[in-house]
Amino acid sequence: MLAATFTRRSAGVGAGVLRSVSTWSAVPAGPPDPILGVTEAFKADKDPRKINLGVGAYRDDKGKPYVLDCVKKAESILEASQQDKEYLPITGFADFTKNAVKLAYGADSAPLKAGSISATQSISGTGALRIGAAFLARHYPHAKVVYLPSPTWGNHVPIFRDSGFEVRNYGYFNPTTLGLNFEALKADLLTKAPEHSVVLLHACAHNPTGVDPTPEQWAEISDICKERKLFPFFDMAYQGFASGSTSRDAFAVRHFVSQGHQIALCQSFAKNMGLYGERVGAFSLVTADPEEKARVDSQLKIIIRPMYSNPPAHGARIANTILSNEELYAQWEREVKGMAERIITMRDNLYNILTNDLKTPGEWGHIKSQIGMFSFTGLKKAQTVALAEKAHVYMTADGRISMAGLNASNIEYFAESVHGAVKGTL
Repeated sequence: MLAATFTRRSAGVGAGVLRSVSTWSAVPAGPPDPILGVTEAFKADKDPRKINLGVGAYRDDKGKPYVLDCVKKAESILEASQQDKEYLPITGFADFTKNAVKLAYGADSAPLKAGSISATQSISGTGALRIGAAFLARHYPHAKVVYLPSPTWGNHVPIFRDSGFEVRNYGYFNPTTLGLNFEALKADLLTKAPEHSVVLLHACAHNPTGVDPTPEQWAEISDICKERKLFPFFDMAYQGFASGSTSRDAFAVRHFVSQGHQIALCQSFAKNMGLYGERVGAFSLVTADPEEKARVDSQLKIIIRPMYSNPPAHGARIANTILSNEELYAQWEREVKGMAERIITMRDNLYNILTNDLKTPGEWGHIKSQIGMFSFTGLKKAQTVALAEKAHVYMTADGRISMAGLNASNIEYFAESVHGAVKGTL
């Protein structure tokens, strides 16, 4: 009877009135995610020539997702060992974090040998950033100001803002040369950043530009951070995936530590092991000694416990099996080198087609000098729109492309499409 009465009464109430009394009626619509929008447009396109260069995930030369053979072998080992499904500790799988830290800092790292690196497993690189930002917000004894390179990965800004930081930018990309604006970077860190500011640094394969400092430039940045008492916060999502060498890609991290910086470091194993959906990462801090490390460990647990309690086990077990098995580790290094080399080959081929074959107007050397998964092509927004609408080639509006989306079967069509967009003949 009550239900019937409610139905009759509701039937006479307009939809607008119902909406106005909803608890969530004042919630505004958020802006669409730029990457998701590219993917949705790509999926809706029925043209067989379509190319998606927005996705930030590796694809093989057939355009398919790639599961590393070493990952398959590690999973077979884990299946044979009949692992249980018990919870991990709050800071995760200890063997994994030990080996992740060793991979990043190097086996000869002084703080590693001294037992003074505090580390926790995280939910990939994003989770590591969130833990690190939350820890600094609570325990870093200086002003909560963070400097991010301009541009930077889109998620860096909300992560630090949601953690209570004031977000500012330092110069990084030069849109004229499509390379590093090193003078602006130095000037901003030397004169604009207040002492003790946090500075986020991409350890390698800068996202989204693909532009990295040279070793000599990294040494200068380290000196500036020391002079200005800036706190280096590294995001290393592509170790091994950038150059093909895990040691070379860790140069900046290892150099800063060797110069006495107490860095923060975020690691991800999404790209370099292809463990995207497994969400495998680590966050670490260099401390003064084992006693200080123990206190930092305790505070990391306090942050993580109400956030997600403890991390997932399977992906960390896969990564640790690879990192701790000499044969699998060697195979992984070969495979990650192969992925990096395929992307480098695509860069070389694209440059040659645009420059030598098509003689596309402009200078395209930045395609080869940039590194890692992404490239800032220098294409304008109107050109990216034309490429999507007329050539079925999808990328972000700022002209960033994922080099992993190019392969032997589509690179010529892509280059010809870019040529047409640049000349205005699409």
